[in-house]
Amino acid sequence: MPPQPKWPSEEMLGPVIGALADPVFVIDAETHALAFNAAARLLAPALRLGEPLSRSLRSPDMLDAAMRVVAGGEAEKAAWVERLPVERWFEAHIAPVRFPGFRTAAMISLRDLTEAHRVERMRVDFVANASHELRTPLASLLGFVETLQGPAKNDEKARDRFLGIMREQAQRMARLIDDLLSLSRIEQHMHVRPVEAIDLTVLVAHIVDTLTPMADEGGAPIALDLEPNVIVPGDHDELARVIENLVENAIKYGCAEEGRPVEISLARVGASAVFTVRDHGPGIPAEHIPRLTERFYRVDAGKSRAKGGTGLGLAIVKHILLRHRGRLAIESSLGEGSLFRVTLPV
Repeated sequence: MPPQPKWPSEEMLGPVIGALADPVFVIDAETHALAFNAAARLLAPALRLGEPLSRSLRSPDMLDAAMRVVAGGEAEKAAWVERLPVERWFEAHIAPVRFPGFRTAAMISLRDLTEAHRVERMRVDFVANASHELRTPLASLLGFVETLQGPAKNDEKARDRFLGIMREQAQRMARLIDDLLSLSRIEQHMHVRPVEAIDLTVLVAHIVDTLTPMADEGGAPIALDLEPNVIVPGDHDELARVIENLVENAIKYGCAEEGRPVEISLARVGASAVFTVRDHGPGIPAEHIPRLTERFYRVDAGKSRAKGGTGLGLAIVKHILLRHRGRLAIESSLGEGSLFRVTLPV
């Protein structure tokens, strides 16, 4: 009878691990790879059979746990964080693999926790930012109430001034709560694609008409170039919110220089409708552009709050476009203004 192999072969292990969706590696006592599945190959494309796993996976804690398991220990769990090229979190489940007549090997199954970590981090940041944004106007309101009840109780001039500030702070909280509720409603229906036929040309023209007084007051005239009868499937109110947010932002923050207008255009391009808003303001530094659609992210927090911004406008735009299977592109250069491009399927 031919001698028994010391370790299970890839032919024996391959069918077992090949159907698993998570990355799975089988190693011997020296952490040499005996087998791995397709998901593992994607994670460690340079790994070859018979090579040490440590050449491809830099996780001493996980490999130490695997060596304890293959030496006869019980199943273990270990955490692994990959920092480059992007940060990723994994939970490794390491269990012994025993076949009659063979020496024990270890099976490492990696569960990708990256998305869960990102969602949790986003939740923590969201709660912290939301509470901060509400706490500031609340503290202001309480301070003015105490002042009106005390030192300024009989000061009519101070009372009128304080009541005006209190009104502004209350409106700020109301805008923030409205935006938070809007974001929540959009996320609840994210999986349902809107199908109502919307005439985007008429909608853009209507929104621009309502914002023209604000543009005139801010010294930013609006130049329109709209192709007629651009029809897209969508939700009327949500698409109106996208247009309103982008045009209002251009008027507020993209202050036109020497009367140069905010340029708004809409046209069909292939199978898509492309809506663009361009201003000729100060522009946005390149390092801020990738983060503009994050909740509560502001390039200039003080200026944004002074103009009534909640820090949620572009986050709402992004989520609405995701629901509509659309895209938002942002281009900007310092001193040359900014361009926001929305692409929607026709």
